[in-house]
This record gives sequence, structure tokens and C-alpha cells, in this order.
Amino acid sequence: MKTEEKVGELLKAKNFSLSTAESCTGGMVTSRIVDYAGASKAFVNGMVTYTNESKSRLLGVKCDTLEKWGAVSSQTAEEMCLGVAKVSNTNVGISTTGVAGPGGGTAEKPVGLVYIGVAINGKATVERLDIHLGSRNRIRSYATARVLALLRQELLKSK
Repeated sequence: MKTEEKVGELLKAKNFSLSTAESCTGGMVTSRIVDYAGASKAFVNGMVTYTNESKSRLLGVKCDTLEKWGAVSSQTAEEMCLGVAKVSNTNVGISTTGVAGPGGGTAEKPVGLVYIGVAINGKATVERLDIHLGSRNRIRSYATARVLALLRQELLKSK
């Protein structure tokens, strides 16, 4: 059984609803979720919030957070997953934000740095990923797989 199927079954069993907020993955997470035929039982919506302005306006990420920590930060990932759950009225929100490359990286935030977040009933878990797989698509694909795995892990622990 694929991870998205396991996640879908867990969401249904717990009667939880899900929303997504993606930046660097650009909709890949949502696409994987809806690959599961039963997704409509739990999946509410997905947002691709690529700019700081959209993160702030649509998800409620604080401007202070974006100015102090930047879009690629654990703080932003946390506010994104909590924010998408709040604005979508879902039990669960997940987020991705990072530098997929090939350009755009810095010494402080290199290509392959990604933060993923999972919020369940207002409690967020954020994970830092340092993905050194080369291509932009491989970085995005790995981040997508990892956030779904983190979601499954957190759902198994939740009540």
C-alpha cells in the first residue's frame, strides 16, 4: 500500500480532514494525496503559496516571521501548516517550504534545504530536510514523499 493510501485510511479512521500548503513542492503533495481514490473522504483543499505575500495573505504567516526568519525556515513551515488548517477548517494541515534549485540557494540556505510541517488539532511538528539529490524535481519529489511519511507518523501518534 502506498503512503498516500495509508494516510487516507488513517484520516478516514480518525474522521480527520486535511488541507495542504505548498511552496517548493508546487502541488506535488496535493497530487499524491488525490492519487488515492478515497481522498475525497478527508481532503478539503490544497494551496500553492509560492510568494511571501501569498503565505501571509492566504495562510496568515506573520510578516515578522518572514522578515526575521525568511520563507525557508522552521518558523514559516510551522505557521503555514497551522494556518492552512485554520483557514480551511481542517483537523490536519501540512506544509512544505524550501529551496528546490537549481539556483536560489545561499551559504545559509543552500539548494536542497526544505522544511516540512504537519499540524494536527493545533499542534505542529516541523522537520528540516537537507536533500542532496541533484535535480530540482528529485528534491521536490523527496520532500513530497517525506512530508507524507511524517504525516503518517504523526497520525499514528494522534488521538
